[in-house]
Amino acid sequence: MLRRTLANALLGTALAVTVAAAPAEAAKSHPLPATITLPSGFQPEGIAIGTKPYAYFGSRVDGDIYRADLRTGAGRTISEGPGTASLGLKIDKNRLFVAGGAGGDARVLDVRTGEILKSYRLQPVGATAFINDVIVTRDAAWFTDSRNAVLFKLPFGRHGALPAEAVRVPITGDFVLAEGNNANGISTTPDRRALIIVQSNTGSLFRVSFSGVATKIDLGLSETLVNGDGLWLRGRTLYAVQNRLNVIAEVELNRRGTAGTVVSRTSNPAFDVPTTIAEFGKRFYLPNARFTTPPTPETTYNAVAVPIP
Repeated sequence: MLRRTLANALLGTALAVTVAAAPAEAAKSHPLPATITLPSGFQPEGIAIGTKPYAYFGSRVDGDIYRADLRTGAGRTISEGPGTASLGLKIDKNRLFVAGGAGGDARVLDVRTGEILKSYRLQPVGATAFINDVIVTRDAAWFTDSRNAVLFKLPFGRHGALPAEAVRVPITGDFVLAEGNNANGISTTPDRRALIIVQSNTGSLFRVSFSGVATKIDLGLSETLVNGDGLWLRGRTLYAVQNRLNVIAEVELNRRGTAGTVVSRTSNPAFDVPTTIAEFGKRFYLPNARFTTPPTPETTYNAVAVPIP
């Protein structure tokens, strides 16, 4: 069971989609597995779950994409990687958006077949880059780069068509690059009118306009989200994974996302440096990246499911 440091009422977000109802009903008589075993040596980082009971994971080793059935735990590799990492992932309908890490790229896959629909060169080959995470809004996909003060936007065309090229959006305002991982996890504000990014090394949250102007989110004088990684928004509540601290921080935001309060931090004995976060069936799923464990081809990896705080 989860250990909470601050008691909270369970947030009720109504998922008004019938496709999720069948797995939820089945879970009453056949509980979903609490652990998803991933291939040995896989080194997971990103996770994405759509409306169906399948989780997608990206490998830091070679960029393979692995799909697991949340009802059984069984899975398989659906897309061979390009030899560089696949980090943050997000699903939009039948498309999987993949952040390419130090490869400086991004790609979009068909979630059903694993076919690459489009690849994007975000930073020049050989340039210092770390394309870390991605969020999909109504009209674009946005990628962070943890080594540079820039976002990359894939603006959608008619009927969600993918663009020919990405748009570079410099981050200005309050955001200042520091040593280590900078912009990491990304989400939208509760009113959907701007983005939120977490700066891992400083622990700061920023509200970033779609034009790239960053304003530091007021969390109080002494509060930070150091080691902040994946972000997940439910209503006005932002959940931030603090990877090496093995906790999920729960942040209550105002509607515009200009200020917030950290109301709890939740840990679990099954956490082993979790990185990113996705939701299905009143549970959060988090891959254990195991950054503190020396990686080998035989090192075991998994993802764990925990009740939503």
